[in-house]
Amino acid sequence: MSLIKTELMPDSSEVIPYDRAGIPLYIRAAHLSSYYDMCAPCHWHDDIEWIYVINGKMRYYVNGKRLVLNEGDSLMVNARQMHYGYAYEQQDFYFVCILFHPSLFGNNQLLYEQYFAPFLENSALEYLHFCAKDTSGRKAAEKLQRIVELKKQDSPAYELQVTGIMLQLWGYLIQNGLLAVSEHAEEINQDLTLQKDMVSFIYQHYPEKISLNGIAAAGHVGRSKCCQIFKHYMQQSPVDFLNAYRLKISCQLLCTTQKSITEIAMLCGFNHLSYFSKYFAECYGCIPREYRILHKHETLLT
Repeated sequence: MSLIKTELMPDSSEVIPYDRAGIPLYIRAAHLSSYYDMCAPCHWHDDIEWIYVINGKMRYYVNGKRLVLNEGDSLMVNARQMHYGYAYEQQDFYFVCILFHPSLFGNNQLLYEQYFAPFLENSALEYLHFCAKDTSGRKAAEKLQRIVELKKQDSPAYELQVTGIMLQLWGYLIQNGLLAVSEHAEEINQDLTLQKDMVSFIYQHYPEKISLNGIAAAGHVGRSKCCQIFKHYMQQSPVDFLNAYRLKISCQLLCTTQKSITEIAMLCGFNHLSYFSKYFAECYGCIPREYRILHKHETLLT
């Protein structure tokens, strides 16, 4: 089975494999089982992200808030938010992910300043959750389904039609007061920037010996503030987040390389094989060798 790999830059931003070079638009329907551990790594990007659950139930994380998306629900994640999707009670589901860069809205300065900048640059506007049973939810689902159909048809200039639909949807959100500006955006933005800096440090240095002091120093904050920010945004301690990421990388290496278990443990920052195996078993319910056997047919799809 081919697995989808989420490629991250050193600053924890996602490298997005747009459908066509030069057009910042990404549309993909997939099962969550197409991702390692049925979970994507925590990341951010400049694009607006739309999620639509076709079948099943999905959990989603945005800046420390955890949501449950039911079948037919949709979610808009604003630009530059820390987020990822993961399984609900380890059950698979089928969903659509659409990434749409704000530059596709056009380059008219007046329109941008009046209708886009106040919302895109407002870090307090983290996401919008649309329930399938609500009027706004049905409206969003209708638009997102149409976008998926256009992508499947691959007709000439379908990107222009998709852009038009996104403009209609954005206009609908503004007209119905679903987009709002918060007075506390500056404070929220500062803590979110610190969080990105510390997560970026972990992504870059996870193979090394990292302490809580080192993580805090990456955000230029004290240990207490560091733990407070991680608790708010990640609902984990900094060290727990570090070790969880190390395990995720180890799973990829177990599936896609022939490296020994000991070598993988060292490459992922675990200096003692016994601790690595014990911690791995606590999190995945099996030891690394058993995990490799169970997932030996998986390959990467970027």
